[in-house]
Amino acid sequence: MSHRPPAPSGRVTSAKIVIAGGFGVGKTTLVGSVSEITPLTTEAIMTSAGVGVDDTRQVPGKTTTTVAMDFGRISIDRDLILYLFGTPGQTRFWFMWDELVRGAIGAVVLVDTRRLADCFAAIDFFEHRRLPYLVAINCFDGMQYHDPQDVREALAISSDVPVVACDARNRESTKHVLISLVEYVLTMRRSRAVAPA
Repeated sequence: MSHRPPAPSGRVTSAKIVIAGGFGVGKTTLVGSVSEITPLTTEAIMTSAGVGVDDTRQVPGKTTTTVAMDFGRISIDRDLILYLFGTPGQTRFWFMWDELVRGAIGAVVLVDTRRLADCFAAIDFFEHRRLPYLVAINCFDGMQYHDPQDVREALAISSDVPVVACDARNRESTKHVLISLVEYVLTMRRSRAVAPA
């Protein structure tokens, strides 16, 4: 997306983006790395109540978890502001997802290829609601272990759904993910507008 002067009307457009994925995949980190405001987080210390419920074997250093949502904001351009809403990853908090996605133009499904099955529920959720989404492979430790096409096949998603690699800790990387999603949503809307009824 190129940087361009504001629309002639000077109007600023805002859009809501949902950041989803499995438990401990990096959603809070992604929102925090790219937000130009101090992100609102609802992190709580994990307690013994989560033992047997939250599988921390693949994220051994994890001591907190999102219990409601994360919120951040980024200005992509002078006339486009994205509001980011990160979902909680545990199934016991999924009752909030319907409210979090209300009014969203699209979603990022953040995946950890070591625990790919953890993102199936998020993909199913967005497909069922026909909300455009892209898959962002979080490259932990800066390493991309799997080719995006292999991840696409493992997830059995449509060839038109973008699959991109990112580092949720890196502002430019996560900004690229958000721009890719906005471009995908715009492309989908344009193609629907010209499709015969």
